Amino acid sequence: MLLSDHASSVELRLLRYQFPEVRGDSYDDNWLVVGGTVTAPEGSWSFADPCLLTGEAREVSGWLRAVAAGMVAVTGPDAEGWLDPDTWFVEPVLAVSLADRSDSGAVIRMHLSLEAAPPWRQGDDGADIYQYVVEVRVDTAALIHAADQWDLALDSFPTR
Repeated sequence: MLLSDHASSVELRLLRYQFPEVRGDSYDDNWLVVGGTVTAPEGSWSFADPCLLTGEAREVSGWLRAVAAGMVAVTGPDAEGWLDPDTWFVEPVLAVSLADRSDSGAVIRMHLSLEAAPPWRQGDDGADIYQYVVEVRVDTAALIHAADQWDLALDSFPTR
């Protein structure tokens, strides 16, 4: 799944199950390793981390489709300046929120923490979870295409 504009891009790929063999544990059996390549005005980096469960991964495309349909509210920082994502997961590595909307598309805010954070933010103590973001302006067709591509990739990773 690729979201990109003239200044930034975030590509997320489902690489594999964290544990290839079924262990009989609903969490261990369903952790997916996500690979990411990010380009932001500050620099570029990549990461790979077991940060989504199969069920959580299915929420990503649903959220993108809801944004495309105009069903997700724009959010901004709270009174203290902190950003809260619309959708987050068990592992606080990736999250998403909607920064802005127009008739033709939206600005998606990708929250990248811990293992997905840029190298210059690695080693932070976690106090700023979800506060590093990359914003990407995409049109509605690109949102739907990204959701379709994500779902296609998920077909290879059923819940075990």
